[in-house]
Amino acid sequence: MTKRSDQVADALKGLIAEHRLKPGDRLPQEKDLMVQFAASKGTVREALKALDTQGLIVTRTGPGGGAFVADVPPDRAMSLLANYFYFKDITIHDIYQLRVHLEPELAASVCGRLSNDDFQRLQNTMTIYDAPPKNQQEEHSQRLAELSFHEVLVDLCPNPILSFTCHFLLGLLKNLRLCHDIYDLPNPELWETGRHFQMQLLGALKRKDEEEVRRVMRAHMIRAESLMQAQETIVLDEFLPSKRLI
Repeated sequence: MTKRSDQVADALKGLIAEHRLKPGDRLPQEKDLMVQFAASKGTVREALKALDTQGLIVTRTGPGGGAFVADVPPDRAMSLLANYFYFKDITIHDIYQLRVHLEPELAASVCGRLSNDDFQRLQNTMTIYDAPPKNQQEEHSQRLAELSFHEVLVDLCPNPILSFTCHFLLGLLKNLRLCHDIYDLPNPELWETGRHFQMQLLGALKRKDEEEVRRVMRAHMIRAESLMQAQETIVLDEFLPSKRLI
């Protein structure tokens, strides 16, 4: 049976949505919520605490205090979601099974919408690709820079659900222990592949060729998965399964 405080918390979320409250807007006073939901002070406070923990509201004490709608940062939401996967046995295929379908649509969604400044942001992430890596540290930096290119596309995507999902997948690639171990292995082909496809993609975006953008990004994801899986096999042969943890 659902706890009374959880019922009140759900009702409060409904109230926020119904009245289209925005970050910074104040919720009704505690005593008013007690009357509105026919709940005790303890129940209302527990409900508010639950929403505060979830990052949906913030509470302030003192003059002018109370409960206010919070602006939930994407990084916080992704951090909470990442906790769910902390002990899951995530593989490279699990991640790329989604990337291969979603990232072509992500790239297509920004086609024809990019300004000169946007193109400059994309090109800035590629400067580290000007030459092959000289050592393992440079190679690792290039892997992260390659992901930064995709993060710029995520930031520019007009679809918030598609943007969030792709951002979360990129976060897994940056934070999974397995991926850190993969990036630590020498692999010149990863540099060549990333640079090749990003240059092709940038050209297609400048031409505003939506279908070509989709084709290039899909080919990029398929090739990247193949290379990453080959590295994954080496890593898992050398290290314990616990290395897969975030």
